[in-house]
Amino acid sequence: MSAVKQKETPKRLPPAGRRGGGGPPHMGMGMPAEKAMNFGPSARRLLGRLRPHRVQLTGVLALAVASVGLSVIGPKVLGHATDLIFSGVIGRRLPEGTTTEQAVAAARASGNGNFADMLAKMHVVPGVGIDFAALGRVLALALALYVGAAVLMWAQGWVLNGVVQRTILRLRAEVEDKLNRLPLPYFDRQPRGELLSRVTNDIDNISQTLQQTLSQLVTSLLTVVGVLAMMVWISPLLALVALVAVPLSVVVTGQIAKRSQGKFIAQWTHTGELNGQIEEAYTGHELVKVFGRQKEVEAAFHAKNEQLFQASFGAQFVSGIIMPAMFFIGNLSYVAIAVVGGLRVASGTMSLGDVQAFIQYSRQFTQPLTQVASMANLLQSGVASAERVFAVLDAEEQTPEPARPARIADPHGRVEFEHVSFRYAPDKPLIDDLSLVAEPGHTVAIVGPTGAGKTTLVNLIMRFYELDAGRITLDGVDITTMRRDELRGRIGMVLQDTWLFGGTIRDNIAYGRPGATEEEILAAARATFVDRFVRSLPDGYDTVIDEEGSNVSAGEKQLITIARAFLAEPSLLILDEATSSVDTRTEVLLQRAMAALRSDRTSFVIAHRLSTIRDADLILMMEQGRIVEQGSHDQLLAADGAYARLYRSQFTGAVITDEIPAPPTGGAPAGTLPAAAPAKN
Repeated sequence: MSAVKQKETPKRLPPAGRRGGGGPPHMGMGMPAEKAMNFGPSARRLLGRLRPHRVQLTGVLALAVASVGLSVIGPKVLGHATDLIFSGVIGRRLPEGTTTEQAVAAARASGNGNFADMLAKMHVVPGVGIDFAALGRVLALALALYVGAAVLMWAQGWVLNGVVQRTILRLRAEVEDKLNRLPLPYFDRQPRGELLSRVTNDIDNISQTLQQTLSQLVTSLLTVVGVLAMMVWISPLLALVALVAVPLSVVVTGQIAKRSQGKFIAQWTHTGELNGQIEEAYTGHELVKVFGRQKEVEAAFHAKNEQLFQASFGAQFVSGIIMPAMFFIGNLSYVAIAVVGGLRVASGTMSLGDVQAFIQYSRQFTQPLTQVASMANLLQSGVASAERVFAVLDAEEQTPEPARPARIADPHGRVEFEHVSFRYAPDKPLIDDLSLVAEPGHTVAIVGPTGAGKTTLVNLIMRFYELDAGRITLDGVDITTMRRDELRGRIGMVLQDTWLFGGTIRDNIAYGRPGATEEEILAAARATFVDRFVRSLPDGYDTVIDEEGSNVSAGEKQLITIARAFLAEPSLLILDEATSSVDTRTEVLLQRAMAALRSDRTSFVIAHRLSTIRDADLILMMEQGRIVEQGSHDQLLAADGAYARLYRSQFTGAVITDEIPAPPTGGAPAGTLPAAAPAKN
């Protein structure tokens, strides 16, 4: 269990139960961290998934325009309130009974020209203080504007939340459907933890990104437009001062975001690889302890965890620089506006309220720019996750179902291979020009050394893989002309490695045929000797099996899976070392039960223990993808060929070949192995 490297991924075995001889080059597949993220097209594709919700998005835009409009008017109204207060304060200082023109002339006469210019632009009533009635009306209007803006913003968020969640719901459903359409080789090449990370963590990250950025992005852009229009209306000169900060902000943000792109893609790649390692170590923890490899597993985890830390720290640190940089630029703009605005108030070209409103607008102008910049890291992370999910959606699917699928009118279970050729890798032949016939009701046993292609043969019948040449027929119908669910619905398969889900024993057996009656479930259980041990359990068939199946033995789990296959009443039965986990006595009983249930059914049995297939109607001896011998047990023993040598290796002693390596020094002489003790029959 070595660490998954960034540029060189170790070979991985296929999942248990699909591990056959001469399997494909199972490579751990993860997105390389060094690959640059194609941000633009991926972001457009992600936003394109919102297209079905055009009406709701139009409503969101309308609500955002109304909310931002009310918010933008607010500072101008508050500026008018400031003018009322300032005018009242200045008015009380002027002699009562004089006019504004007289007060201006008196100020100029006293040499206070700046005050005279400012006073000339103000609406002042000498001798009269603050008009609290007018001030109250203005403040009430400002309060109504801000309350209305808040309500509209809440409504916008509520509608947008529904749009985002329905989009993510549809995306999850598409990924689920896609996984069902992907061919088995895709899963052979993908570490399970990496794939799970894409369909869980990455989709959750996309949801968070859309939820947090869409509303804020729309509001921020509209705020920029509205505030800019108000600033130009109040003072084009100050607006020009404020706009100087925009290109500087864009350049700084662009440079920082460019450096964070690769780090975010590396972050999510390392997350998927780390999940793969954790999942592998957890599911194989017993094996890790047996071989004492805890230190190696921990070292691999810490190495990958350190890579994830470095990538995450780099991504967050680099993108986190954006916010303080934007604040710094915004403060420079604020100082410039305050200085220029103060000079214009002193010269009488602007009112104090307008300057106050403009300062508020400058803050409102830089704030949405800062918010957009601060969303850059979230956007980069979300689009990186979207790319990984899109990679799953874009994966090559299995061949489509036929437009007019064929159906088997009279099922019996006759299987015929006609000049079948298949290979996992184009340059590594496995099965070449294979022909055989399995008659209804017959048991066909497939034996041979590891890597001979035994499991591959039955996987081809199930259409887990597609043929390179030739064809396979079931009851005279080419299986490629049938729907896969129709084909597999006629096949029952029991693997060497059992699979049970969290639920009762009854539920696990009934999984073979939904809708089966209680009596049918019990009949299948009795036929496969499940009933014998279930009756001894306190809760009987209501015993809940946990996800690991740890509360029943390995043999009992295998019996349950066999009962599940029997309940399905298939035309074709495939047993891949299905009795390897049961004791000898139970195995004999199962052989008798299978004989009774094979009537008008064909059975393919993959076996390494040759004692279990002596009564097979046909035994196929495979080597390197070819059937080198076929016949009954007695016929093959009499032929004294490959089968006979394999049989003697199990029941008389070890066969010595040139391929068997010499034992270590200090043991038996080089090139020999100690003879095995005779096995009891």
